[in-house]
Amino acid sequence: MDFGIFMEFEIRRGGDQATAFRQGFELVDAAEAWGLDGVWLGEMHFTPARSVLAAPIVVASSIATRTTRLRIGMAVQVLPLNNPLRIAEEAATVDHISEGRFDFGIGRSGFPRVYDMYGIPYAESQARFREALEIILEAWKGEPFSYQGEHYRFENAIVAPRPYQLPHPPLRMAATTEETFPRVGQMGLPIFVGLRGMDIRDLRAHVQAYRKAWRDAGHVGEGNVYLRIPVYAATTEKGALEEPFESITFYFSRQAGLQQAAVGRTGAGPAERLQARVDQLASLSYEQILDQRVAFGTATGLIDRLKQLREELSLDGIVAELNSGGLIPFEQVKRSLAILTQQVMPAFK
Repeated sequence: MDFGIFMEFEIRRGGDQATAFRQGFELVDAAEAWGLDGVWLGEMHFTPARSVLAAPIVVASSIATRTTRLRIGMAVQVLPLNNPLRIAEEAATVDHISEGRFDFGIGRSGFPRVYDMYGIPYAESQARFREALEIILEAWKGEPFSYQGEHYRFENAIVAPRPYQLPHPPLRMAATTEETFPRVGQMGLPIFVGLRGMDIRDLRAHVQAYRKAWRDAGHVGEGNVYLRIPVYAATTEKGALEEPFESITFYFSRQAGLQQAAVGRTGAGPAERLQARVDQLASLSYEQILDQRVAFGTATGLIDRLKQLREELSLDGIVAELNSGGLIPFEQVKRSLAILTQQVMPAFK
């Protein structure tokens, strides 16, 4: 099973932006030294109290030059927020700088606020996403082409460089709504899944729908599923339960607020379903969080927990969020990474 970490380059309480970058790169250096498979970068716009990761493709390029074996992924590049030709150029450039260690995670984001700030109607996000993906895949062929869509139109474009990995870097698409899972399966794309908006029981059924759609579409194999999940590793069971409490409860409270802002917005899905998700997030007890939404424990406990999740969800990889909520001290985050890479990962390799 593949192991990676999700990174926001978060700003801690009382911290500053320079420290956020310094600590983020220090964690990357540790991941490279300790044998982690990959790092995955979020795309975080207009959140100065939370993150400095507004330009993840630039950060990916920097990581590529300071590492030699670590894979670098987007989790995810929000395709409708930029010109797809520009995205194709930048992603192919990072693929070359990393000499083929780049993974291209894609999505459209479930939060309309960023679209509002950029002046892009969220109601257009699905159509823009589909067109952007078509354009990027065509652009990576390195041949002149034209495109006439609803949102993007151009004549005789040719993109350079072509990706280092041919025909293109591995794609992986985020799925957060029940309709998306079979759609991604039909497309034949690997998938990101998470527990922010649904618990393990719900997610199991959706992953099964993804794999069925994959098979029904005639694709080879069974698909590929990476689970993004909050992970906290400690040296004692007591520490594993008590130390992340404030941060993880804040995390799910913040998620409820972010999703509340999307209720009723065109393109965000049925308002009743989204409101039910918001209400569920807002009312989660810590016991429910521990049971259905996270993986916290000692090395031994995490091995058991991740083996259970691998079996229940037929997982191919774990993308660990080591500081969900952003309130965990940096040294404890780094300790979590050390335990994960040195004591937990070997049980899955």
